Amino acid sequence: MSKTEKEIAFLYGLYVENEWKPKFSAIFDESFKPSKEETVLYVNAGAGDHALVLREKLDKDTQLFAVCETLELQKIAQAKSDAIKADIDFSTNLPFAESDLVVVDSSLVKPADLAGHIAEQVKLTKNEIAFFSTTSGSFGEIFSYLWEVLADLDLLEKGDEVENLISELPSDLKIEETLKELKLKKIKSKTKSEFFEFENGEEFINSPLMQFFLFPIWLKFLDDKEKEQVIEKLAQKIDDEHDQLSFRFSVKATLTTASKS
Repeated sequence: MSKTEKEIAFLYGLYVENEWKPKFSAIFDESFKPSKEETVLYVNAGAGDHALVLREKLDKDTQLFAVCETLELQKIAQAKSDAIKADIDFSTNLPFAESDLVVVDSSLVKPADLAGHIAEQVKLTKNEIAFFSTTSGSFGEIFSYLWEVLADLDLLEKGDEVENLISELPSDLKIEETLKELKLKKIKSKTKSEFFEFENGEEFINSPLMQFFLFPIWLKFLDDKEKEQVIEKLAQKIDDEHDQLSFRFSVKATLTTASKS
């Protein structure tokens, strides 16, 4: 059943914000030390939780602007900020002026779009930029089963699409090369392996993270009937292979930082 933008924003706040995003933002929080930023911009701020954490770390005189992916997410994030008087301007529009630091959550950006996405965000910073990205080696456990499922359902002619899902995930070196091509300096990356665990295949396919945020990115090459068949078969395949053991998949969460000077 399709969801409204408001319902998707609510699910994002519950599941992406609490289960997915902290795997990436924690790497940033471990190393970030505020300097003398006058303005900071947070792009793809979601439902606002990490922007609120960042606000606490910044100097009280630093202005923090945050851009949300949808209007409904912006409403949720702004309500959180107003409730605790956090002094963050959440918007759905990018500011015209450059900021001293730009923080970008690219973890759910389609890998094929990432290079162009990075180039656009670099334009927004006067000096420093930090990206959270999902990098090569992620989701290997799922993609392996997905290829087998396509074969089982006589859809192997679409197996190249799974190969694309794997090959399009950028390495940290590829992201660094993109930033070098954009003339940025002091480029550094840090990657951590993070894990998501599910009791069984049914719990996996029914999790909102998968249903509304990852499957829609991955399975666009299938029609609605094929998607239903593939997802159902994927749960069965996981249970058959794991024999009542839990299933987990891994993600390579990467933070890349760079500056213009």
